[in-house]
Amino acid sequence: MCAKKVDAIVIGAGWAGSILAKELTEAGLSVVMLERGDERATAVEGDYPSSIDELRGAIRHRLFQNLSQSTVTIRNTLDQEALPYRRLAAFLPGEGVGGAGLHWSGVHFRVAPDDLALRTNVVARYGKNFIPEGMNLQDYGVTYEELEPFFDKAEKVFGTSGEPYTINGKVVGNGNRFAPDRSDAFPLPAMGEVYSASLFRSAAANVGYHPYALPAANASAQYTNPYGVQMGPCNFCGYCSGYDCYMYSKASPNVNILPALRQDKKFTLITKAHVLKVNLDADKKKATGVSYLDLRTKKQVELDADLVIISAFQFHNVHLMLLSGIGQPYDPKQNTGTVGRNFVYQTITTSRAWLSPKQYTNLFVGAGGAGVAIDDFNSMNFDHGPLGFVGGSPVWVNQAGVKPIAAAVGGPGGKAPTWGEGYKEAMVDTYRHSLTIDAHGSNMAYRDVYLDLDPTYSNAYGQPLLRMTFNWKDNDIRMNQYVVGKIEPIIKAMGATRYSLGMLKDGEVFDTRRYQTTHLGGGAIMGTDPKTSCVNRYLQSWDVSNVFVIGASAFPQGMGYNPTGMVAALAYWAAYHIRTTYLKNPGPMVQA
Repeated sequence: MCAKKVDAIVIGAGWAGSILAKELTEAGLSVVMLERGDERATAVEGDYPSSIDELRGAIRHRLFQNLSQSTVTIRNTLDQEALPYRRLAAFLPGEGVGGAGLHWSGVHFRVAPDDLALRTNVVARYGKNFIPEGMNLQDYGVTYEELEPFFDKAEKVFGTSGEPYTINGKVVGNGNRFAPDRSDAFPLPAMGEVYSASLFRSAAANVGYHPYALPAANASAQYTNPYGVQMGPCNFCGYCSGYDCYMYSKASPNVNILPALRQDKKFTLITKAHVLKVNLDADKKKATGVSYLDLRTKKQVELDADLVIISAFQFHNVHLMLLSGIGQPYDPKQNTGTVGRNFVYQTITTSRAWLSPKQYTNLFVGAGGAGVAIDDFNSMNFDHGPLGFVGGSPVWVNQAGVKPIAAAVGGPGGKAPTWGEGYKEAMVDTYRHSLTIDAHGSNMAYRDVYLDLDPTYSNAYGQPLLRMTFNWKDNDIRMNQYVVGKIEPIIKAMGATRYSLGMLKDGEVFDTRRYQTTHLGGGAIMGTDPKTSCVNRYLQSWDVSNVFVIGASAFPQGMGYNPTGMVAALAYWAAYHIRTTYLKNPGPMVQA
């Protein structure tokens, strides 16, 4: 059992929490990490072959949150009653040591610099009137140049595979020409390309786009990271997303940080610890520690600390702030408050192309982060003026491995029969000779899209559930339709025998029954104005200065890229400023 007071408490054992715990112990602090779920170690959870049991992993969701104990309620508009999200489908939050960082795929982007100052850039190019009514477009308050060293550090910790375009201003490779400049190469060369990705590369180049290898936190070769932990080379088994990696090839907190962190005597990990609230002093200006429920004994425990790091999954961060009374809850009608403001998601739609019977894609082969993408229609890389929407989308072939149950449940698509011999023939044809192309886009924040405490439903611990008010907006739909339209020339250049374009439809309503992404963001956003942001540019609470809130909850709007790379860089950025500034003079940090 740990002491009753420690220097720092870290809530959540995912990427953000593991990074902060490692950085703070290196700074000499005693750290207790509280994780609601079970202990998870790759040697046990990644045991082969049980770790690649599709029924246990993807269908029964062994690594994901137990919704019977706590969940969210969801509604599309303010005039609806929200209902509990009772069955995992649209998004899949993790639970247990490693969190979503254990079951993620491994796509490891940095950030498009224009996205960090999106409001400023949109206004400068198109004027204020270009921003749709009700869209809460904001800047992050931090620049790419400031974050670049921390992107570099995270990639070295993750063992990221990729091909750069420029390093220190010099063209060095065939990487993403839209990517920002780098100070160093990727730790490992890009992953190999499966046939479908290679075909996409050739076709995209032929129609004038600029393909590049996806940056992947799947190791293309044996690797030892700066913490001294080792990774093995990926074998393209196809069991990345939703699984822990038995090859130790996919980066996760469990593989890349925790083995080193566990050896530090200043670090204590407590699992089965559900944090109920962050405790505040009488003035509500300082956190004194946390109250958590020991799920083994069912007893409440008080733990004091000088510093509290909220670093759980995106909406858990927001939920805990609301339950703890940190900051003012957002009111969409009055447009006041900040906690819950700017909740965002991502748009993702999938198109499919069928090839000739002589071309084998073999969809069982794959790696979660590997593939080929184009950025021609992402961020501010194209002229939005005539199009009338904000945002954009990368487009990619990311063959991550289609498992048998998924192939059967998903069916062959198109006009094939839904059962019988014709269905089976079409399914085999799809599995062997087709490929999918994703448009993985941004999602802008709106005044009436937000998070708050549900007035009706409670969790197993008697606390109100978090309520999610979310729907697709016209901006999202038009952006997606435009980008998907740019996929069609690529498919034709491939010589596809037939194809189907997947896109959001006019007036489409967000549907919780269909998986989209687990890339939720916002709700505790960063910025330079306490009237419109929860945390400052160092991810320090404006209201309670010894609380830092780390994760995708800090994103002011959704981006086209997967969030993990940005989450990791922000975690290292915040940790650096805690170590170099806050610990020397605790209190609100001056905005530089």
